[in-house]
Amino acid sequence: MTTSSERSVWGTRLGFILASAGSAVGLGAIWKFPYMAGTNGGSAFILPYIVLTIAIGFVVLMIEMALGRASRGGAAHALGHFGGPFWAVIGKISVLTGFLILSFYQVIGGWCLNYLFDACIGKGLITDTSALGTYFDSFVTNGPRAIFMQLAFLALTAGVILFGVEKGIERISKLLMPTLFVLMLCLIVRGLTLPGAWDGFTFMFRFNPEAFNGSSLLNALGFAFFSLSLGSGSMMNYGSYLSDKVNLPTSVAWISFLAVLASILGGLMIMPAVFAFQLDPAAGPGLTFVTMPAVFAQLPFGQAFAILFYICLVVAALTSAISILEMSVQFLVDEYHFSRKNSIAVNTIVLSVLGIICALSFGALSEFKIAGKTFFDLLDFLTSNVGMPIGAMGIAIVGGYLVWPVMKKQLTLTHPMNDKILGVTHFLIRFIVPCVIVIIAGAGLLG
Repeated sequence: MTTSSERSVWGTRLGFILASAGSAVGLGAIWKFPYMAGTNGGSAFILPYIVLTIAIGFVVLMIEMALGRASRGGAAHALGHFGGPFWAVIGKISVLTGFLILSFYQVIGGWCLNYLFDACIGKGLITDTSALGTYFDSFVTNGPRAIFMQLAFLALTAGVILFGVEKGIERISKLLMPTLFVLMLCLIVRGLTLPGAWDGFTFMFRFNPEAFNGSSLLNALGFAFFSLSLGSGSMMNYGSYLSDKVNLPTSVAWISFLAVLASILGGLMIMPAVFAFQLDPAAGPGLTFVTMPAVFAQLPFGQAFAILFYICLVVAALTSAISILEMSVQFLVDEYHFSRKNSIAVNTIVLSVLGIICALSFGALSEFKIAGKTFFDLLDFLTSNVGMPIGAMGIAIVGGYLVWPVMKKQLTLTHPMNDKILGVTHFLIRFIVPCVIVIIAGAGLLG
């Protein structure tokens, strides 16, 4: 096992916060959040999501990073160190979950690269959404092109990891995250100036009690966990690089705030324009890749705004992919004493193979199914509904029951914390969080 003195550390607190926020933001903020809000009643989804992220997601993330910092290791080492052999297996499942997420996530990253390339050459800006649907289908079923874009995205991710934590991940995060927020704000300002755009704003934030139901609340709960990358192992690994001099609760509060902010901005970037052009906010996962090009086609300087939009998508996808690949790379370094370069090579080769299979799930391998699901859909299902809940439960049980004194020390390492706040945190991680995880997992498996 790599000792703490040999382990990489974040150069600055800001770099840690931006890199962790980048991991949390990912494509979820720009791709998933808008269509989840659109299909779940707007404010009926958004308001519970904000509350649940602050009340529940923040606590889980804080304990996850505390476990990483206290053990100076990723999920497998941390849970094994504090909980014993059984929990080490749970930690390895968490690492495997993150690795499998990246297996299909890189395919979506490749889609983003493809649309950015098309936007740069003025292709794909079509007003007919049915034609755009055909355009999207023709790309994802085009095996060679989809594979090329997927491999290009993976190569970008591996290229950043090659430079290490401080010179690679931290440096690129300091550049990409501010860029992402600036670009999003530019697109939001333009979208809100469109006639009828304010209807999209009110759809997102006007309180409508009649729209609230169990489904929207459950989806908000699941997205609160998804948006912070909880249970996938990447955040625990980032926590293991954190100096003891950094105030953990305030840093995690900033990460949670930026994750929520990015999601809200993602919604504001898309919903006002969708309403302005009287398109369907409940278009589902195709909202980003099918509906938005129709919006850009009708805007003055639409190509320029399309380029900005797809740069946002690529940046968001890249920052999240970096954190997952870093976790997988560090796992082989810590547990099996690989050199960092060899670990990057092994991870990249295996991910390339899995990614190619996932990319072909929409074309040549679309008829190959396991339990009625394509390989892409199967990995998505297993990671979201099995792997991540198992990892999150490991965090809750080990952190809340087995080593709470260690967690308490981590939370108060640099500044004292009010006893009542500590008590509430302890209660949430021991009792509420496990119940929430069971509810999310049960709904996902039964749904």
